[in-house]
Amino acid sequence: MKKLDQNQKNLIRRYLIWCYKTTKEDLDRIDRYFTQLLVDDHMLEQLHSSREFKNLDLKEFHKLVEDFEDYRDKKEVKVVEQKFLDKDKKILQPQYLYLQKRFQAIEKVIGHFLGKAELKKITLAYEQEMTKRILEAREHV
Repeated sequence: MKKLDQNQKNLIRRYLIWCYKTTKEDLDRIDRYFTQLLVDDHMLEQLHSSREFKNLDLKEFHKLVEDFEDYRDKKEVKVVEQKFLDKDKKILQPQYLYLQKRFQAIEKVIGHFLGKAELKKITLAYEQEMTKRILEAREHV
């Protein structure tokens, strides 16, 4: 392969960052729900074991906990269909499998063209940007 000039390197870097970002966002759109389910389950354990939940007189509190549990269950049904073809969760949806393999390829290509250190920088920048978006999000009233 011929040596790349600086402009070509810049264009390749920007393109790879774009590929990383868009593919990672698409994967995260599905994967984040599975991690949310882990967190939701732990929160529900905490809520169910609370003194307040054990107090049967706090009907409104019980209702809110049950609503959260229903929300969690609906979320699981929705996301399982996006990731898996089967109810046993063993066969991935073709679209999800493609995103997974595409993302792995992008990481390897970044390593090839830009180096492993640059892949780490891109990964960190992506995580910082996503966290910033969450922290800066405003509710629309």
